[in-house]
Amino acid sequence: MSIVLIGGHDRMHREYKTVCKKAGHKVKVFTQMSAGLSKSIGTPDALLIFTSTVSHKMVRVANKEAKRKNIPVLRCHSSSIDALHNSIKSLESVI
Repeated sequence: MSIVLIGGHDRMHREYKTVCKKAGHKVKVFTQMSAGLSKSIGTPDALLIFTSTVSHKMVRVANKEAKRKNIPVLRCHSSSIDALHNSIKSLESVI
């Protein structure tokens, strides 16, 4: 499964990728707003948003792309590794 992770802490970028890779999933992590975010999202199987560490503008851009491309969105308030594990399990049961 391919996942796009929006938000989180900059210093946790590598750990987020490692956790997803160990679970057998591809992941793109965007902790900061980039100029071409909507184009960079692509067409993943799911979009995960860590709401506590993300700007409103990033959420709007991500939600707009998800709606346009019919991508399921999961929101999680925490941006910890444990929250990522739980979110992956939730996504696996849905998709």
